[in-house]
Amino acid sequence: MKNIIYILTLFLFLGCQKKETVKQSISEESIFNLTSEWKTQDNKTIHLEDLKGKVTVMVMIYTSCKAACPRLVADMRDIESKMPEDKLSDLNFVLVSIDPETDNPERLKKFAKENFMDAPHWTFLQGNVNTVQEFANVLAVKYKKISPLDFSHSNIISVFNKNGELVHQQEGLGVNNENTVAKIIETVSQ
Repeated sequence: MKNIIYILTLFLFLGCQKKETVKQSISEESIFNLTSEWKTQDNKTIHLEDLKGKVTVMVMIYTSCKAACPRLVADMRDIESKMPEDKLSDLNFVLVSIDPETDNPERLKKFAKENFMDAPHWTFLQGNVNTVQEFANVLAVKYKKISPLDFSHSNIISVFNKNGELVHQQEGLGVNNENTVAKIIETVSQ
């Protein structure tokens, strides 16, 4: 009996040590340090840390946008189309809504289907006003509500390594994404 208690205590101790080591492996520059909660298009609650282990390609949009966002969505789909088929399981393509009041999970799911972005590697996130602002600040994405249904915003696609560290940003609409694609493929291969 004494030996069983000793072995269980040892496993518990080693289990706690392992968890602590994993937490320490997240650098100060990682987006995984943000503890905010998000809802996916499937109405699941996640944390950014749940994206760990895959290269993440991310953009901030809103679904009712008629100007820049459709182009950003097209740019994300174009990047996806240039990925080697065998690398897609190592990638997260994430679209974060800057309009959390309108873009609820149901609306995000409908938007994903309409834009052929419903494969497993696509994730749409709804936060709240504070979490979206915090995340936008981390990404250096500027946005401002200019009417009840319209926002002015930066057009930036960000690439994060498997540990959530920013490795590349592409700014602009419809720009040549050759460098972005190369950086994603390089990062996935590391």
